[in-house]
Amino acid sequence: MRVVAKLTILFIGILVCVGGMRPVPSPNPFPVSVPVTLEGNPSSKPATFTPKPSPSTARRTPSVSPVPPTPSPTPQTTPEVVFAPPPGREFATLDDFWDGNAEWVLEEFDTGLPMGESDTVYRGGMEFWSYLHASFRSAGVRDQCGDPVPFPGCVTLWKSTDGGRHFVLEKPVCLFRCRTCPCDYWRDHVWQQQYPRVFFDASRVYMVYETTGAVYLRTSPDGLRWTAATPIPRTGWLWQCSRPEERVGTHPYVANEAEYGICLAGAPPGIYVEGSRLYVFVGLGRSPGHMGCLVGHKFSGAAGLRRCSSNPLFGAENGYGPLDLVGAGANPYFEFRTISSADVVRVGQRYYMVYEGVRGPGPGDVGDTQFGLGLARSVGPEIDGPWEKYPGNPILMDLPGNIGVGHGDLLVVGPATYLYTATSPTTRGRYGLVRK
Repeated sequence: MRVVAKLTILFIGILVCVGGMRPVPSPNPFPVSVPVTLEGNPSSKPATFTPKPSPSTARRTPSVSPVPPTPSPTPQTTPEVVFAPPPGREFATLDDFWDGNAEWVLEEFDTGLPMGESDTVYRGGMEFWSYLHASFRSAGVRDQCGDPVPFPGCVTLWKSTDGGRHFVLEKPVCLFRCRTCPCDYWRDHVWQQQYPRVFFDASRVYMVYETTGAVYLRTSPDGLRWTAATPIPRTGWLWQCSRPEERVGTHPYVANEAEYGICLAGAPPGIYVEGSRLYVFVGLGRSPGHMGCLVGHKFSGAAGLRRCSSNPLFGAENGYGPLDLVGAGANPYFEFRTISSADVVRVGQRYYMVYEGVRGPGPGDVGDTQFGLGLARSVGPEIDGPWEKYPGNPILMDLPGNIGVGHGDLLVVGPATYLYTATSPTTRGRYGLVRK
């Protein structure tokens, strides 16, 4: 009996040893997402690539066949993103352009974005998003109650999956919900959510836009679901000025510049988040126009915004110019009537801004007919500090320009610097910045 017991114990031990000879799993059996550093606009989301898993390092015993491991699902890899300049050219920076060593080249005449001011952001991989105000007339847009949206329209979301060259409106519906149905004309203002600007911060997305001169702020966790609009205090048409640069002056070819108010602090806005600080850029005054900003803690909302100490950042110092001057000769005066629509990126220790300048109507013109795209930069490493204007303004084209050329979307993606703006009265295209 003792012999049988010993043999039984020996047999059980052999089974345990054989059972323990399973292959050791790979120390890294799952794909790891590795960030690819992208310089420039911090609103950009880093692209990622997924390396393949390492080969199995299982230990094997020649005399014993191990139990085969359960097959792992094939990992889904994301191709590494490479943004290439046009053939034979080399990407340049805004510093290069300021120094006269770079130029803008048109890459795409028609990106599919309709006429209507937008803000375009990089979302990683080959994906770009563009927030654009559109209407039923321009893009068949309806509000979230199902009613057609009148011109100029509400904020909509357009997407590109080919590196920002072509965009599609997946749902022709206003991005923001109305509080009740039908939408309320004044409370929901789906008829005028103009000139949206967005900034993707680490944990929150911020958006500002204009309605009848006033600026509204919304936030979102993902760029898709948004809070209710909050008006930014003391923006819009005002009947009392806090500062001289807010005053509405006179225009040689506009009968009544102060028709809506004697002061203006608002108009098409801009936005930037730097650390804990939220900056909102606003147009100040009219004829002449100025660029100003508001600043506050990013978690304090609209109520926490206060006037920047360096206001105005810059203005239309050259006036309207000779009354009979039109065309390219009027370039130095392109921003007399209004300065607005700021879009800001950081490059090194400076901030660069593109903005819209409108000289206003010329002799015999009906409505504004002289539009230009301006470029400015901070003199030092602070937004709330002195700024300087590019001496060759306006960029892209001479006056009179086309009606949408002044509203540009500026973004830096890796080595590439892109600019989206109107290329005709009905299309928005993309320019790239390359060395001369």
